[in-house]
Amino acid sequence: MAANTQRIGWIGLGRMGSPMAERLIKAGHDVSIWNRTRSKAEPLAALGGKIVNKPSDLADVDVLFTMVSTGKDLEQVYFGADGVAANGKGKLPRVFVECSTIAVEESAAVRTKLAGLGAAYVSAPVSGNGKCVKAGKLSSVVSGPQDVCRSVESLIEVYAPRGVYYVGEGDLARICKIAHNVMLGVVIENLIEITLLANKAGVPRHAFLAFMNNSVMGSIFTRYKSPALVNLDFTTTFTPELLRKDLDLGLSLGTDYDVPMPVTAATREVLQSHFGAAQLKSDPEKYLAGDFAALIETMAIGAGMKLASENRNVATGLET
Repeated sequence: MAANTQRIGWIGLGRMGSPMAERLIKAGHDVSIWNRTRSKAEPLAALGGKIVNKPSDLADVDVLFTMVSTGKDLEQVYFGADGVAANGKGKLPRVFVECSTIAVEESAAVRTKLAGLGAAYVSAPVSGNGKCVKAGKLSSVVSGPQDVCRSVESLIEVYAPRGVYYVGEGDLARICKIAHNVMLGVVIENLIEITLLANKAGVPRHAFLAFMNNSVMGSIFTRYKSPALVNLDFTTTFTPELLRKDLDLGLSLGTDYDVPMPVTAATREVLQSHFGAAQLKSDPEKYLAGDFAALIETMAIGAGMKLASENRNVATGLET
């Protein structure tokens, strides 16, 4: 069956899911979509996506993609009252491609349930944020039966053109993604730390980060987070709560596999201080719903610094 004749389902149209599904729609694929908040699906409907009323309406697609926040959310949309596999019988998608960042145990339990129903399951988390998706800078790591993973690789490449990396059977891709997000947390904490050091000594943040980004230490990540650190624009790409969840997942894996992770543990404690500092804000919940780069404000308190935006036009590295 040619890839562009397959019927695709997509569940989860948040900051990541929406632009990922959009790329599939714009590539000419037949995509039916569902999101808990219907209004988030409507912009994609204008592009050709077909909104369905409940997840179970996607039971007859060929390939189903999901991008949700937690393992509990995934359990609900797959096996809940109106879930895709709610009945435990009847027609199901041939392949479930799961892109969220969830625990290995949660993913393995889902795999077992779907196998019992005769459906294949691919773990396929991604690296990048919504802006990376739009700029064509996303990559994906996948695991599961190799032949099944290969069968959906061309679809994944539509939204992850930087590469689809097969790492083995089962849920090994989950371990890769958790390790990836642990590094994300460690890097942002250390990048903030050294930026504050240089800033307090008299170096403008934009100048220091321009040097770092064009040095051997620069990366896609340090570039696209630089505008937030320079201009204190904390428009949400990834929340502190989600980062804390992923650090906890990483530390749990370290315990499971007897791998010491002292740097991760220290990073987790620094991040935890951000939750305490948020309580001093006028609207803590709103503040914590912002981007995790706001950690720079918490760390600046420890350095005795009060930051202000430098109001600079800083390249993100994602410009097209």
